[in-house]
Amino acid sequence: MEFILFIFYPLALVSVRLVLIALACHGVLIIESAVRYGRIPLIGTHDTLGFLAWSIGVVYLVFGWGRRRDLYSYLAISLILLLLAGSVISPVMTGALPPVLNTLWFELHVILAFVSYALFAIGAIFGALYLNNGGREEETNQYRNLLLGYVLFSIAMIFGGIWAHFAWGTYWLWTPKELWTTIVWFYYSLYLHARLVRGWSGRPVAWMGIFGFCIVIFTYIGVGLLMKSSHEF
Repeated sequence: MEFILFIFYPLALVSVRLVLIALACHGVLIIESAVRYGRIPLIGTHDTLGFLAWSIGVVYLVFGWGRRRDLYSYLAISLILLLLAGSVISPVMTGALPPVLNTLWFELHVILAFVSYALFAIGAIFGALYLNNGGREEETNQYRNLLLGYVLFSIAMIFGGIWAHFAWGTYWLWTPKELWTTIVWFYYSLYLHARLVRGWSGRPVAWMGIFGFCIVIFTYIGVGLLMKSSHEF
C-alpha cells in the first residue's frame, strides 16, 4: 500500500496542491497503523521516516500553496521520496508500546520533534532557493520555518525531559542523542541570534539554515547508527 505514495507524491510536480492526494492517502496509512497496533506509529525508523515524510509534505503544502512548479517542489518532493524509500526498506516494529514509552509525554515529545524536523527541512530548502535566486521572499520563508521549528523543538525537549523523569527518575541521561539534540537547539538559537540580534541576512543565514538541517539529519539518523544510545531514533 505504501508504494502508491511513490505515484501520488510526484503529482505535486504538476501542481503543489495535488500533494493533498498523497497527504490524504499517507495520513490514512498512518491512522490505519495506529489502529492496528493501538499506539502512535512512531517507533523505529520505518514509522518515523514515514511520519517525517508526511510532516514535510504538510509544511511543503502550507508554504507552497500559491506557488507554481519550481525548484521548491523538486527539492521537497525529492526529499519526501527519499525518506519514504528509507521507510519502506526499514523493518516494521509491531506490537504495543513498551511500558516506558506508554505515556502522553512521550507521544507529544516525538510528534513535536518530527514536526519541527519538517520545518527545519523546508527552511533548508528555502535557503537553497535563496542561494539560487536571491529572492527576499525565500529568506523570509526560511526564517518563518526555522523560528516555528525552533519553538516546537524547544517544547519537544521540555516534554522529553518530563517523560525521562517519569521513565527513569531523571530529566537528563547524558546519552549521545540527548547531547546532539542539545547541539541542534543551540545551533538554531545561534541562527536566531545572528539574524535578530546581530542583523545577519542574505547568504550567511541561508547557509546556516541549510547546515542546520544537516545537523538535524545526523542527530536523527547518524547518532543512532554510530553511537550507542537509549534512543532508537
